[in-house]
Amino acid sequence: MSHDSAFRCDEGFEISPRFRRSLEERLARLESDAEWDEARIEHLHNSDHIRRQRRLVAAERAEALRMRIFLDRSHTPEEWIGVRG
Repeated sequence: MSHDSAFRCDEGFEISPRFRRSLEERLARLESDAEWDEARIEHLHNSDHIRRQRRLVAAERAEALRMRIFLDRSHTPEEWIGVRG
């Protein structure tokens, strides 16, 4: 492994601006859905429904966190030029 490839690995990876926007939109929807789904819990009466709803909220939040970490570790070509130039 060359020094240059190790440097690039430490710096994250490059994604297109269009893909980044798509992920940011999906992340916003996931976070919004999690808030809405969590608010619905207080209206449920069946313990199984409540448990499933909580699992849904947890899954939505876990996916949102995974996507946020991915975005934090990535950059677009324009961002990369700004960092390097």
